[in-house]
Formats: sequence, structure tokens, C-alpha cells
Amino acid sequence: MEPALVTDIEKLTKENTNFRKVVHTGLKSQLTVMSLKPGEDIGMEVHTDGDQFIRIEEGSGVAVLDGVEHPVKDDFAIVIPAGVEHNVVNTGSEDMKLYSVYSPAEHPAGAVHPTKADAPQHDH
Repeated sequence: MEPALVTDIEKLTKENTNFRKVVHTGLKSQLTVMSLKPGEDIGMEVHTDGDQFIRIEEGSGVAVLDGVEHPVKDDFAIVIPAGVEHNVVNTGSEDMKLYSVYSPAEHPAGAVHPTKADAPQHDH
């Protein structure tokens, strides 16, 4: 387990250029930052064992939750209960910057995926 974290999450999120970067991993949750290029998506997925919270800091797109599209943009939050099939798609012309909190942790502590191709894609 990593020590507690106090950070400027907006700055950290907006400065991130990696597809996904794990920022902090605790016993029961994990914080990641993501950057999606125009037209890029997270990838349709389901987390069966945990919930996820996403906040959009910059950009616009759609959140697809169990097949229903919801327009999202900066300052929007998405709460995804376990078992909900979901995806976030950047439909804008600029990079979408977001952060995500998983409970429990979803990715290996300290993981950095510079591009989507570097990130494992799978259902959970």
C-alpha cells in the first residue's frame, strides 16, 4: 500500500499525456488519470467486483452505460456501479482529460500505459 496522497488532481489530470497512469493504489481504492485522443475510447468493459467513479476535467464526449449514451464534458461525473457495461468515448476535437477512482483497485500499482495499445483490454 502506498502512503496517503494529497495532490492538485485537476493539474495532474490536465498535464497527463498517457492513455492511463495509476497515480495511487490503496487497500480498497485506486486513482488513475487518463488522456483520450479525439475519436479514442476507453474500451467497452464491465467490472464485476467493484465500482468506478470518473470525472471529466477537460474535453467532451459520450459515456455509454449499459447501451445508453450520455453526453459528457468537463466537470461531469460518471458513477459506474459494479456490473454495468461501460465505455467513455472522446467525440471532441481536443484530448479528453479525466480521472478515475476504482474501488477496489483495478490495475497494478504504478502502471503506466502510454497508449491504448499498451493497456490491457478485458472484461472484469
